[in-house]
Amino acid sequence: MTQRAETAGLTLNAMESMLVDRLKSGSNAYYFALLVTGLMMLAGAIAGLQATVGGHHVYYGVSRQIPWGILISTYVYFAITSTGICLVSSIGHIFGVKAYMPIAKRAVFLSIITLSAGFLVIAAEIKVPIRMLVYNIISPNFTSNIWWMGALYGLALGVMIFEFIFLLLGKYKLAVACGFVAVVGELAANSNLAGVFGLLNGREFWHGPYLPIFFIASGVMVGCSCLILFHLWAERINEGPLHPGMPDCLSAIRKVAILMICVIAFFTIWRTVATLAGHPDGQYVGVMAMLTGEYSLSFWGGEILLSLLIPLGLYLFSKGTNMKLMLTAAILMLIGVFFMRHNMVIVGQVIPVFQGLGVTGSTELLKYSPTVHELMIVVGGFGFVGFMFLLGEKIFNGYPVEDHH
Repeated sequence: MTQRAETAGLTLNAMESMLVDRLKSGSNAYYFALLVTGLMMLAGAIAGLQATVGGHHVYYGVSRQIPWGILISTYVYFAITSTGICLVSSIGHIFGVKAYMPIAKRAVFLSIITLSAGFLVIAAEIKVPIRMLVYNIISPNFTSNIWWMGALYGLALGVMIFEFIFLLLGKYKLAVACGFVAVVGELAANSNLAGVFGLLNGREFWHGPYLPIFFIASGVMVGCSCLILFHLWAERINEGPLHPGMPDCLSAIRKVAILMICVIAFFTIWRTVATLAGHPDGQYVGVMAMLTGEYSLSFWGGEILLSLLIPLGLYLFSKGTNMKLMLTAAILMLIGVFFMRHNMVIVGQVIPVFQGLGVTGSTELLKYSPTVHELMIVVGGFGFVGFMFLLGEKIFNGYPVEDHH
């Protein structure tokens, strides 16, 4: 027993030494990025704690008329991105398409940290988050879409953590089983997230069967760009090519991104046309606010140019070989989709609820502007993703790729 304990101790010491050596192997730029993302996290944590103690009504720009602000849209952004990453990564190590195999470990880790960032941001939006966790378990409301959304995303997060552990241990059959459950959980959670908006009869801008399909398709679109971005950044962090098959893998992901951009463009065009051809209800007012009104800059600049048109052109011109163009397209899309999520959440609320009842005195749009505290929490969410990504590259040694069979 003593010899075994000594052997285990030596092994543990060797692992600790190896981990320390990995963390010391970064460049000055790496440590600077780690410092910046760490400070972003700290700023978000301070802002969230201050708002929780001092009162959301004091530090947030939300109101009874507009109860969901930028923290909700940021949560939606991270949650749907996690779903998209999970779905794209499953093409390889779950469904066996070899071209996608090299991204497996890093993709699962990215899906975990983006979903965790979403949970952290929405925790700052909830007055007492620990109470939500407790009562979700001891007093579940099975008729609530929000309850199912939280439960399913929580299940997906837990299963993805086990999937990642099994991938690291080389237990690929268990990883595949967990990955399949995670995919089902993420899809179900994503649908419920869309249902939170789409089943609200009083909000005509959201109401209907459109959002669940849109969320999943746009999630895959942004998930592709997220994978391209972080894998190309990982090459710079590790100072060399990650895997011989990585260029072909990223090229294959680019093709999926192009397809999804076309799908989202198709949805956007026909939803707009169908709305304009109808009568001036709440949905019409919301669409016009984005086409020619107060939200036209974020719609045309963010949703159309940054999310769809420019990335589509860059991905096409890159031909899957020009990584600089692909990196630029990925960054622009991730920025543009943030505006897409924000527009979806906010425009649905700025339309007065009396608009659909034909009350003529309630046609002016309501106002919402995020406060400094809300923006700091959003920055903290992105800082968390960046910090964990940077740390993961060193802790997990660049996620070496092995044969899954």
